[in-house]
Amino acid sequence: MFIYCGGAIVDVRQLRFFTEIVRQKNFTKAAEQLHIAQPAVSMAIKKLEEELDLVLFNRQEKQISLTAEGEIFLAHAQRILEGVKAAETEMAELHGLEKGEVRVGIPPMLSAYFFPAIIRDFVRRFPRLHLSVLGEGAWRIQQMIGDGELDMGVIAGTAFPDTLEVRRFLQEEVVVAVPAGHPFAARERITFAEFACEPLVFYKEGYYIRELIFDVMKGSGAVANIVFETNLFSLVRSLVQNGLGISTFLRMVVTPDSGLVAVPFDPPIHLDLMIAWKRHGYLSRANRAFVDFLLEQTKEFMRSP
Repeated sequence: MFIYCGGAIVDVRQLRFFTEIVRQKNFTKAAEQLHIAQPAVSMAIKKLEEELDLVLFNRQEKQISLTAEGEIFLAHAQRILEGVKAAETEMAELHGLEKGEVRVGIPPMLSAYFFPAIIRDFVRRFPRLHLSVLGEGAWRIQQMIGDGELDMGVIAGTAFPDTLEVRRFLQEEVVVAVPAGHPFAARERITFAEFACEPLVFYKEGYYIRELIFDVMKGSGAVANIVFETNLFSLVRSLVQNGLGISTFLRMVVTPDSGLVAVPFDPPIHLDLMIAWKRHGYLSRANRAFVDFLLEQTKEFMRSP
């Protein structure tokens, strides 16, 4: 497929090669990902630069980086490829395609405790659709949606860029999680100052719960006493169970058989969870089916008391 770009006729494959090189920051690695010989990738980029009459990459030994012109061209290339993908998907659907793919990002805590039943029932209702789930933090999921690496994803909070379309499907309380024998286990509520003084097993930067709790603690003047950080949600839970410290989870995670006790914050704190996708992107029928199914299955949670 060829397109007219900046006065030049450009092959869409050249744009795919170009964006993959940017992603991998290396010609050889990009060729491996594209399953194409490295010289063919280099020749395609050289031809692209000649057609555009621009130098897109700084080439210094084995290091490559985008030139100023390359940075500008990257934004155009990404938009063109997104448009091509949307057109291919929509045309396939117009021909009565029954199969489809849903690529959704779900934070690990939710994928372990809330989404298994949702995924099971969705696959049973739509057995011909392929559902692919990637576990990442909410901030990373938001970035991947913007970059086109995910069709949609679960994000958290109240403020989002205007490039995203969002639908709230769940509000869940964020609680303190302590081992059964901890002094806090008998408490009705815990202040943020009290929480901050305890040894904390906490999530690394990029996890929304961390940012949320830290913002509240800043307002109270409390300073967190973090003894261990990890991005592995299951490890946080195990370390709290084994007495290394305390942490925060969504209430749904702290079940009676988990060996943990859930204690609310004072004042209580809640997290709004959204399903999000690119606002002006094409949402395929498969993706629309997933959004509609999720909202249908969670509407009971969103009813006012």
